[in-house]
Amino acid sequence: MTDALTAITVLWGFVFIYAVMATMDFGAGFWSMVYINKTKTKATNIANRYLSPTWEVTNTFIVALVVAVYSMFPKAAYTLGTVLLIPGSMILLLLSVRSAFLVFSNIAEDYRKVLTYISGICGILIPGLLISVLPITHGGFVDFADGSQNLNLVKLFSSPNEYAFIGFAVSSTLFLSSLLLADYSKASDEIAAYYVYRRDALILGPISLVMAFSIMLTLRNEAPWIYTKMMEDLNILVASVVMFIIGGLALVVPSIGKKKLRGMPRLAVIMITLQYLAASYVYGKAHLPYIVFPEVTIQSAFTDPNSFRAVFTTYIVGFLILFPGFVYFWSLFMQDKRYLRQKKVKEQS
Repeated sequence: MTDALTAITVLWGFVFIYAVMATMDFGAGFWSMVYINKTKTKATNIANRYLSPTWEVTNTFIVALVVAVYSMFPKAAYTLGTVLLIPGSMILLLLSVRSAFLVFSNIAEDYRKVLTYISGICGILIPGLLISVLPITHGGFVDFADGSQNLNLVKLFSSPNEYAFIGFAVSSTLFLSSLLLADYSKASDEIAAYYVYRRDALILGPISLVMAFSIMLTLRNEAPWIYTKMMEDLNILVASVVMFIIGGLALVVPSIGKKKLRGMPRLAVIMITLQYLAASYVYGKAHLPYIVFPEVTIQSAFTDPNSFRAVFTTYIVGFLILFPGFVYFWSLFMQDKRYLRQKKVKEQS
């Protein structure tokens, strides 16, 4: 494996981790807004309890992603920074607004509902803007002329492929977040909230699958080079659909254990995550060697090899330091009974 290929693999790993964590994070904020007036199910309490410790962890990976782009592919960073000036600025603005309002919603009691609505709306807009970066890299939307690079926004937002990606981002955000919140509700012994989020996942799962197929259909017409290469790994795509079906079935089969509930959300979370990993692998592989088709490749945008090795070593050391902390955080978050059932403890005391 060449240095450039190693670098892009690391970068794509950050993209996938952030994509999964961020969709769950943004979706939790949206569900907190949706169920804010339905107190009997405690669905909003579950969403807030999940959202509180995770949104800061999620932001760690977007910082790592930006640093990785600038340190490993500086020439691509110039191109992406230029053409994504407007959508990138909108993303940063919405991220800042959402973060600020999430903090203030826990302080300003009188304005909690308003702040929750604003953070929830921002949380559903951000994924759509983030994923709009992908169609831009397929080619046809960036004008390279006289050493300058300009994004054709009119052409971009008249593209069916752009809206297929946006629809997929929104539906996946709501699907993945409802799936994880179902699992979290079950672990917290909040059965009413569990059935609410399980129902949402069963509705949004097929919608996400339809949007994924719409991406493939629009890719075939607008970016045939990447569609053709993805079809070379059709067996992996079929396997990903099988994993999706298994994940869906896991939500309807009787659960194993003392609780007589329907569904095994933990298995569903694992299978759906693996399904997204398989599909993203096929897409990422088909995208090579281009970062922005057809002008910017991983070779042309790659940094000095010595600089890459130094940066890569730093990432390895940092990962070895942080990974045990993330595992410990996750174990506390999903297994600590005092945190999971803190509401019930408060009510009993």
